[in-house]
Amino acid sequence: MVIFTNYCLFLKFTVVVFFVFDYNRQENIFEAIQRYHCIRMEDKMDILNKAKTGKKERPIKVVQFGEGNFLRGFVDYMIDIANEQGKFDGDIVLIKPIEFGNLDMFHKQDCQYTVSLRGNVNGEAKIINRIVTSVADAVDTYNEYDKYMGLAEIDTLRFVVSNTTEAGIVYDDTDKFELEPPKTFPGKLTKFLYHRFETFQGDMSKGLVMLPVELIDDNGIMLKKCVMQLIELWGLGDEFKKWVDEACVFTSTLVDRIITGYPRATEQEEWEKLGYEDHIMVTGEPFALWVIESAKDISKEFPLPDAGLPVIFTDNQKPYKQRKVRILNGAHTSFVLASYLCGNDIVRQSMQDDDIRNFMLKTIYDEVIPTLSLPEEELKQFAGEVVNRFNNPYVDHALLAISLNSVSKWRARCMPSLLGYVEKTGKLPAHLTFSIAALMAFYHGTEIRDKALIGHRDGQEYNIMDDKAVLEFFAANCEKDTKTFVTSFLGNEDFFGQDLNKVPGLTDAVAAYLDDIKANGMRAALCKIS
Repeated sequence: MVIFTNYCLFLKFTVVVFFVFDYNRQENIFEAIQRYHCIRMEDKMDILNKAKTGKKERPIKVVQFGEGNFLRGFVDYMIDIANEQGKFDGDIVLIKPIEFGNLDMFHKQDCQYTVSLRGNVNGEAKIINRIVTSVADAVDTYNEYDKYMGLAEIDTLRFVVSNTTEAGIVYDDTDKFELEPPKTFPGKLTKFLYHRFETFQGDMSKGLVMLPVELIDDNGIMLKKCVMQLIELWGLGDEFKKWVDEACVFTSTLVDRIITGYPRATEQEEWEKLGYEDHIMVTGEPFALWVIESAKDISKEFPLPDAGLPVIFTDNQKPYKQRKVRILNGAHTSFVLASYLCGNDIVRQSMQDDDIRNFMLKTIYDEVIPTLSLPEEELKQFAGEVVNRFNNPYVDHALLAISLNSVSKWRARCMPSLLGYVEKTGKLPAHLTFSIAALMAFYHGTEIRDKALIGHRDGQEYNIMDDKAVLEFFAANCEKDTKTFVTSFLGNEDFFGQDLNKVPGLTDAVAAYLDDIKANGMRAALCKIS
């Protein structure tokens, strides 16, 4: 002990000597001490758990099919805030609905985790960290089947949240009631509901509210349809069918928040900043929107807006979906291909390019917003938030990643705005029309290699990823004369569901823009209209 103490004193003396005799190295010595301190802190760093958070136990009100990043950084985050403000007072149990993977780290951390939101808030780049304590447990449907089914017996349970991917809400007539659990998500849910129905002897007050967030149109309607089909297939009886129809509520929802997931590349740095280990933390952007369409009013039971959260209850979510698809997604699709050919690689870089930014703003404000049905000021506010999100300093969103399947994306996101603008004004929207020519220029290539069409920018190859039929079309047609090429593309009903050559003046306008791009380059052509 004496030797160790003397050694520490020697180290302390050595540091003092360095300060006195080598002033120029003081900064390096400070850095060394800080690094040493961080290493020692890392050795002693505790893992996040209930003991550390002091979690308050609340009644179980929500079961959640899916333990992934999105739900934890979106739904569970919002419920945590509502709990904190005394508006909800309910906990969540996560349900792992698939066979692969495990919940070991969730149990090790007692389902406590950090959500780190990163982006522009009121014009300032910020990182907002929050420890989420709204999750009480996590259950494996396959390895803890009895525990999973036991959740249906909880008196306080009211809500079922799900995010089982777009392929999760499907009816499969080969699914079986006697499986433990049934193989599909609708099968698991149907059997879960049936167990609750039997447990409470058909009590109409014990129905559940379904809040699916899968990215399909009318997700709640489709989920209820699957459940009803399984009730018939499995012969579960008219009384149960009536209970599901009248006691349960199937909402359709629209969700919007970019979740970037676990920061694996910088985990040690993140832990040092937080002061604890967190193996299930989630990162994402500050912006969020949850639109919930329901035939029955559930706003009093699920009062998230009262906690200042961006949740909208409505009897029609379609205008909000249209707003998101046409403004946010449509903006992406209309400018990213032109931006890439102008030399940019990520979205934020595009927003700092005046030519691209101006092109995007005119597309949104002059051509897309006039075709939408929501109040103009509300649409402009949303558009401003979109631009802010595109300029997020913490997200490097690659243009080539967004370019995937651009033909079908243009049809879904941009074509309705173009046709709506023509119908409303009798004129072509210049920027949306130009976006077709930009797409055709981006898709210019004659060689398909490893399922990608090979394009070229400044002598460098890039991969164009799309359906086989799309790639083969461009490989076979892109070097034909411009008018023939454009006419063939716009007339392809497999791509657009109609012949766009019938839109007055569109063929000639696209051909003229494409000729300009070929002759003068993308930036020069784009600047003429932006």
